[in-house]
Amino acid sequence: MTYKLIYMLLLAGLATLPAYSQTVGVLKSVEGQVSLSQAQRERVADAGVGILGSDKIVTGRQGSAALTLKDGTVVMLGPNTNLALADVKFDTTTQEGSVLLHLTQGTIRVVTGWLGKLHPEQVKVITPTTVVGVRGTDFIVEVP
Repeated sequence: MTYKLIYMLLLAGLATLPAYSQTVGVLKSVEGQVSLSQAQRERVADAGVGILGSDKIVTGRQGSAALTLKDGTVVMLGPNTNLALADVKFDTTTQEGSVLLHLTQGTIRVVTGWLGKLHPEQVKVITPTTVVGVRGTDFIVEVP
């Protein structure tokens, strides 16, 4: 009887977690202080953790991180960076999707994947002063 109750409680708890099928990528490396959050809920930012399409990643003074999105895009974050994944999605069957990143502070380096090569107009970085459209496959954006 107790095992059944524990099993039901575990299932109820898992129902409140984000589904792994909703992940749009994965954190490949994390150094120093890095936080990962969505809708004011903070999650552990460790290598191997799945990234959701509307996650916010913040690195501290000595922090850095690298993530790989499903289309193969690699995003590297330097120290003191505040990056929100505003709209990130990729359908592996149709090769359609978008990468919209909102950088409010810090530095990112982006090496585009399939979307940047097939549909560069679907990859953008928004900063407080401009919108960067992709015209190449490897670029750096810095916001003081």
